[in-house]
Amino acid sequence: MPAKKTNRRRPAPRKAPKSATRSRDIILHRILVPIDFSEHSRNALKYAIPFAEFFRASIDLIYVVEPTIYPADFSFGQIGFPNVEEELRTRGGQELDTLLQDEIAGRVPARRVVRTGKPFYEINQYALEERIDLIIIATHGHTGVEHMLFGSTAEKVVRKAPCPVLVVREGEREFIRT
Repeated sequence: MPAKKTNRRRPAPRKAPKSATRSRDIILHRILVPIDFSEHSRNALKYAIPFAEFFRASIDLIYVVEPTIYPADFSFGQIGFPNVEEELRTRGGQELDTLLQDEIAGRVPARRVVRTGKPFYEINQYALEERIDLIIIATHGHTGVEHMLFGSTAEKVVRKAPCPVLVVREGEREFIRT
């Protein structure tokens, strides 16, 4: 009996059924993009801008300053340095303003916010308070010991977010032009 020939080409994409969700069925008013000024988070912003344009949504950029606490000697306990935090908040705000001007450049409505606290908590809290529709966040791709030591802000945001989250991984299949 002759061997059956197989088609090794990919099958043609199927048309979505008429009942499938269409872009006009998805309503996005506000998109939150956490920024830590790494190339990874800037890449997430590059995804957020076309999303915001397509859905006529606004973008909220959030930068979170982690409290600076240093261990002291045994008699005083931990010591915080508010001047360092205030400097980081000021510098973060300036950097966000630069991103708003250079990257978004008036293409969509945008605002920025600087908060102090644990990044995953502040991101999710802001999303809840401001009724954010979508969070677009970058992951740094740490694995093994590095992941164990530092944890993953993106992972914690995904687990506790009050809205859908799009996670952007560096170096994977891209669907935007950068």
